[in-house]
Amino acid sequence: QVQLVESGGGLVQPGGSLRLSCAASGNIFRLYTMGWYRQAPGKQRELVATITRGGIINYADSVKGRFTISRDNAKNTVFLQMNSLKPEDTAVYYCNVDFGRGVSWGQGTQVTVSS
Repeated sequence: QVQLVESGGGLVQPGGSLRLSCAASGNIFRLYTMGWYRQAPGKQRELVATITRGGIINYADSVKGRFTISRDNAKNTVFLQMNSLKPEDTAVYYCNVDFGRGVSWGQGTQVTVSS
């Protein structure tokens, strides 16, 4: 199994920035697509961004131009740089990793955008 540990969430004012990290550990042979999802109160979990092992990236329309996903394959880590944050970005952010034999989810990290 693969375990994921997320970090970097918190409270930030509108227009501010945060950087999320998600480190994978455990029985890892190779990590394939890595991504971030989020779930706001009363809403369904939604895709934020994904990145393949080869670097192909997909973003939700709502975050294009503001968020940047990246990964460090040597450290089995995926990052999400979030700039120009808006109150509607407030949610629990979850890391997701395809490790070939299955998919793992992180425990979630709270991001709150408020003045």
